[in-house]
Amino acid sequence: MPRPRTLSDAQLLDMVLTLIHTHGPDAATFAAIAKLSGLSGSTLVQRFATKAAMLRAALLRAWDQLDAETAKLAAAIPKTPQGAVMLLVGLSQNYGDNAAVYADGLRLLREDFRDPVLRARGAAWGRALALAIGQCLTAERHPDAVARLMLAQWQGSLLWWGFEADGPVDVYVETELRRFLDVLGKQQYASPS
Repeated sequence: MPRPRTLSDAQLLDMVLTLIHTHGPDAATFAAIAKLSGLSGSTLVQRFATKAAMLRAALLRAWDQLDAETAKLAAAIPKTPQGAVMLLVGLSQNYGDNAAVYADGLRLLREDFRDPVLRARGAAWGRALALAIGQCLTAERHPDAVARLMLAQWQGSLLWWGFEADGPVDVYVETELRRFLDVLGKQQYASPS
């Protein structure tokens, strides 16, 4: 009869995510996770087979969490340009006010680009996010194209905030997205309603 699991896969994957956020993807070894979890390396090998499979499982869990957070935020916002800003500002909250946390996330992006399964998850999330933003921009002539441009502006604003780190990320992102709407000629949306 097999022994009952003392830690669920979800708990283990959360430990892997914490480790890779703190020390990078290369630090996620069976030995490191065994030390953190108190499980043996052979138990981890039985569960995940390889380090690459463990890393993929952890990053897929992160994508699941991001999908759920995106859906929750998208359901809660008004379907207006202001709502689009609210959604993207909400998704930016995970970085706090520390540019180093954002930079650590970029290290994980490298892993997503390398793995076709993870890359497909990122692409699917991007399509879902663009759709949610497009639903907020239905008054635009080409809402889908403007939504993709707004997503590019959002990602660019995160990158520039990382360099400048001048104040809270949410304020910086919101200011940049309002400028974007202003350039589109949507001055009525450039400030909160």
